[in-house]
Amino acid sequence: MSEGHDFDAIWHDISPALWRAILAYSGGRRDVADDTVAEAFARAIERDGQVRDPKAYLYRVAFRIASAELRLDRNAGTDVEEALEDELPLADLGPALRQLSPSQRAAVFLHYEADLPIREVARLMGTSAAAVRVHLMRGRRRLADLLGEDDDD
Repeated sequence: MSEGHDFDAIWHDISPALWRAILAYSGGRRDVADDTVAEAFARAIERDGQVRDPKAYLYRVAFRIASAELRLDRNAGTDVEEALEDELPLADLGPALRQLSPSQRAAVFLHYEADLPIREVARLMGTSAAAVRVHLMRGRRRLADLLGEDDDD
């Protein structure tokens, strides 16, 4: 077997940011963030020889796993929310962020909180830059409505 990626180093490098991104995406669901990040790493390790860019793979897989989990919970009628106050610098926006769509939340978090350029957000979300711009625009408008502010951006 050929030598693969150093997942221990990758874990230490990106797992905190990935966990926070999934936490924001899931509307503050720690259980989803914990399980999703663990499962994404497990899948990456399992497919090590096939993964060229582990960071992009982990983000893409994590968002897909979280999306599936949230869809299952919604279909089952589960309504579990935890406060973001202790976890994210965007704590004041927590209730408003939870009212955005998961894609809007992810785009807003990755672009504004993780300070990633739109192309990188698109790559991590597994979508196009144009779609990310739409999610950002709609997310900003929705946040402005919810927070009673003008969207001059």
